[in-house]
Amino acid sequence: MRKALLIIDMLRDFLETNGALCIGDSKEIIQNVSSRLKEWRLQKNPVIYIMDKHLPHDAEFKMFSPHCLTGEWGSEVVDELAPCEGDFIIYKRRYSAFFGTDLDLTLRELGVTELELVGVCTQICVLYTAADARMRHYDVIVRKNCVASFDEEAHEFALKELERTLGAKVI
Repeated sequence: MRKALLIIDMLRDFLETNGALCIGDSKEIIQNVSSRLKEWRLQKNPVIYIMDKHLPHDAEFKMFSPHCLTGEWGSEVVDELAPCEGDFIIYKRRYSAFFGTDLDLTLRELGVTELELVGVCTQICVLYTAADARMRHYDVIVRKNCVASFDEEAHEFALKELERTLGAKVI
C-alpha cells in the first residue's frame, strides 16, 4: 500500500492574520502540520500540496469573500510549509481537490491507495476532498491536530462525518 500526504490549503489567506479568510490562531496547526511533514519526508512517501486558486470573478465568492486569487500573496503556501523539489502541486477552484483537477490521475500513476489529509478548513475542503477520495476507494486518514476551521462547531461535525459516514480513520 503506497501512501500520500495531501496538504490542503495551508495558504496565507487562510493562515496569516491579514489573510482574506483567516481561521484565527493558526500557529498550532502550522506547527503540527510541519512536524507531520518532516516525518512524512523521512518516509519518502509522496507529498501533494492542494492549493485553492481562484479567478477574480469565481462563483465561490457569492458565499465567501474573495480569497486565494491567482498570482496574489494570499494564494501562496505559508513559509513554514513551503514545498520542496519533488513535491506535487495541484491547484483547485472548488472544495474538493478531485473536482476538475488531475489529482486522481496523479495518485493512480504513483500507485497510491491511502491518503493522509491535513489542512484547512475541516468542514469544507478537507471534508469534500475526503468524500471524493472515499468514492474513489482510497483509504483516508485525518489527524485531528492537523486540521482546523474558523468554525469550531462545524469542525467537530466534520470530524464525526469523516469517521461515521465516510469511514475515514480520524486519529
